[in-house]
Amino acid sequence: MPAFLRLQQVSFSYESATRPLFTDLDVHFPPGWTGIVGANGVGKSTLLKLATGLLPPQTGAVHASGRAIYCEQRTDDQPAELAGLLLDQSGAAIRLIAQLGLQPDWPGRWPSLSHGERKRAQIAAALWRKPDLLALDEPSNHIDSAARDRLLTALRDFRGVGLLVSHDREMLDLLCRQCLFIDPPAAVMRPGGVTAGARQDGLEQDDARRRDDQAKHVIQRLSQEKQRRREKAEQTRAQGSKSRVAPKDNDARNRIGLARVSGKDATWDKLYSQMDGRLKQATTSRAELTVKKVYDLGLWLDPNACSQRDTILNIPEGAIPLGDGGRQLVFPALCMRPQSRVALTGPNGSGKSTLLAYLRPHFKVEPELMVYVPQEISQEEARRVMASVRALSRDRLGRLLTIVSSLGSRPQRLLESDNPSPGEIRKILLASGIERSPHVIIMDEPTNHMDLPSIRCLEQALADCPCGLLLVSHDRVFLHAVANEEWRLDMDDRASRLVISL
Repeated sequence: MPAFLRLQQVSFSYESATRPLFTDLDVHFPPGWTGIVGANGVGKSTLLKLATGLLPPQTGAVHASGRAIYCEQRTDDQPAELAGLLLDQSGAAIRLIAQLGLQPDWPGRWPSLSHGERKRAQIAAALWRKPDLLALDEPSNHIDSAARDRLLTALRDFRGVGLLVSHDREMLDLLCRQCLFIDPPAAVMRPGGVTAGARQDGLEQDDARRRDDQAKHVIQRLSQEKQRRREKAEQTRAQGSKSRVAPKDNDARNRIGLARVSGKDATWDKLYSQMDGRLKQATTSRAELTVKKVYDLGLWLDPNACSQRDTILNIPEGAIPLGDGGRQLVFPALCMRPQSRVALTGPNGSGKSTLLAYLRPHFKVEPELMVYVPQEISQEEARRVMASVRALSRDRLGRLLTIVSSLGSRPQRLLESDNPSPGEIRKILLASGIERSPHVIIMDEPTNHMDLPSIRCLEQALADCPCGLLLVSHDRVFLHAVANEEWRLDMDDRASRLVISL
């Protein structure tokens, strides 16, 4: 029997939320890959957990065949099956190990593995178990281009029902037969990859905005006509009042009485009531239109904020150790000016994060004017950040939430969450720094965990920023839009060497 998954009339909401994530969601997932697309915080990870049985629906039912596995975004914990996979001598296991480049010593040195290496091990262990349903949450996070190609090959071989949450547009287009676009409480399935679906979504939004503009003009016209008819009705009632007629003017009093009997004095009241009904109907029809908000990206509070020093980083050539195997990271003299925009690139395991950790104390920038967003943020750290945000003064909180809105998230929903998604907490950290008008922003894999609209917002925000940037990323499109200098790490068996190019 082919693998299947169906969510039938599923509703779900977190206790702290004022609005549900899903209401009567009814969707079928056939074998093959389905992309799950939407902004940070709309419930993509929650949907994967509902599908794989990690969360129960509050109403409705989830019907699925066989074994279900969920691979979460985080890679803190070593997969329990990793050692067994590496010992398996079957052809399928050997092929999987080769496809994803796993090494036999990884179980013994899990803490020292890069996040990209951990992600490959996590997915390999899941594929080795041959699930009927596999839900992957950001599988290309931290993975370099070569490893990503190997991952695509392995995922193409999967024959069950696959759910894929990813910010990688190319991966979604290459793997997915359909994409579920989530915008709570609605979810719409569209055929094809994310590019085709986003194009259709854009056309629908353009049509919705056009109809919304038309409805707005109709409401304005009806409101004006309603006001005119109300004034006429009030004028007619005033003219029809016997209290305004002299007691002895019997002819005038008789005309007023005749108008009341014939109903002529009620004509404008009826016309007003009709127009009021038409206005209410037009207002209701406009409210039923779904028009997505377009965010204002002017988020830099001080467009001239940058260090007044000649350089913000200036260190001589040197070398730092990489792990316990005697390897080194060798680098030349490094210099950054107040508005330098540096991309730090290289394969997984070459030492990019190690170099960042070494460089950060050498920046000639006050701690409060340096923004650092790491690859991964623990749940404990995320809770600490959210507590500090809620403790801000009203003015500072307002500025911070305005910046978060500009990065593509809904501030009210974010404040309601005690456990924001990894993408949302990265936006919070970045927004907290921007609110302080920083002199340098350092981000390790800035597009990881970000949804596609947020990546575009982030690209524009960083392209407009007045301060220095040091960015580690495998996303070449993103780096091309933001950086103007590259520090590239090349590696061999004994060392990683940093090469600088403009």
